[in-house]
Amino acid sequence: MNIDVSFAEDHQAPSPSRLTSLPPEWRVTRLRHVFTFSKGLTITKENLQDDGIPCVSYGEVHSKYGFEVDPDRHALRCVDASYLMNNHSSLLRNGDFIFADTSEDIAGSGNFSCYTSDRQAFAGYHTLIAKPKVPMNFRFMAYLLDSTSFRAQVRSEVTGIKVFSISQAVLKPTLVWFPPEHEQDAIAAFLNEKCAKVDEAVLIKEEEIALLRERRQILIQQAVTRGLNPDAPLRDSGIDWIGQIPAHWEVKRNSVLFREMKVSGHVDLPILSVSIHNGVSSEELSDVENIRSIIKIEDRTAYKEVKVGDVAYNMMRAWQGGIGAVSVHGMVSPAYVVARPSAALAADYFELLYRCPSFIRQMDSGSKGITDFRKRLYWDDFKNLMTLVPPRDEQAAIVQHIAEISKKIGDAVSIKEQQIATLREYKTSLIDATVTGKIKVA
Repeated sequence: MNIDVSFAEDHQAPSPSRLTSLPPEWRVTRLRHVFTFSKGLTITKENLQDDGIPCVSYGEVHSKYGFEVDPDRHALRCVDASYLMNNHSSLLRNGDFIFADTSEDIAGSGNFSCYTSDRQAFAGYHTLIAKPKVPMNFRFMAYLLDSTSFRAQVRSEVTGIKVFSISQAVLKPTLVWFPPEHEQDAIAAFLNEKCAKVDEAVLIKEEEIALLRERRQILIQQAVTRGLNPDAPLRDSGIDWIGQIPAHWEVKRNSVLFREMKVSGHVDLPILSVSIHNGVSSEELSDVENIRSIIKIEDRTAYKEVKVGDVAYNMMRAWQGGIGAVSVHGMVSPAYVVARPSAALAADYFELLYRCPSFIRQMDSGSKGITDFRKRLYWDDFKNLMTLVPPRDEQAAIVQHIAEISKKIGDAVSIKEQQIATLREYKTSLIDATVTGKIKVA
């Protein structure tokens, strides 16, 4: 391979310490010498449509398709063909690299995808395009740009506190290096094979985790709707979507079980959140949660007090499972509903029950709104929902049983997550060692 570019300037510049051990026959240069740069389309999400010219935006770069993107294999949104008239610099060619110009964390700084299709396509909003101007093995370059040796250069120069931004000024001076052509080909082939095996192992672990979590949900559903005694006599609940229940259980309206509470909070109480994933938090909202999901009200007394044993739900997210039992004395957003048991009830049991798919569907059907994100489950609708009520001692036994199951499954998930982390660390170190010549493959 003949790279028609001068390397003199870059040999005189100091290199990052991790590059000092590159094989002597490898040539080092700046990114600006081997790529030309341009920007993606200056558009917003509202400009995207289902038909037209495919468009690779920063969302695809960050999370969807790894470092290869192809409109024949990946579902891309499109822009109108009229953009072809005046935006030629934003068009992609096979082998172009698309960088996301912003990231929510430092680890995502430098994320990119390589465009691997001959179809006409655009780079979209918040992207930078790096177009190769010298011959290279594009797969080798993708591994190089994904290596910790290259990423460290980018991360040391990005700007931002809550959103991290990169620019052409950050990318152009970074160092890249070129082995002889046959070594580039060998490195790409070696890493393709090894990384594919790691990715397959990760996928298997992720599928096992999904099955464990699905198993946990099935066990919860069985426990909160049928109890713990498989031999208990059953009866028809009289409600189609509930079906049969233990004969000694009751079905009651929430208005019988709970009363709505609207007591103002106190300045010294923690502000709690209600998550669709974790129910009611047990501590003050973090700054990240405040920024991303909730706007804090200056007057803390505008919040609603909640006590241990209450059930609180987010009116706007109840249809997604945004409900839970309260475990600490605190307060929640005035947009939330606080339901206090009228008698001795195990609130944790009702959290497990209400977060089951069949009961989430009931809350969904009781919510008012034209579209999903305008739906609200008001107290007057919540209080008319039907709820399964086992005896108090069985409620507690079910909660304890699910806690034990969740602990075992959680431990198994943690082991597999650690195995995935180890596999990904191995892949990262393998890529870095290979593209810097520490592992010889040719």
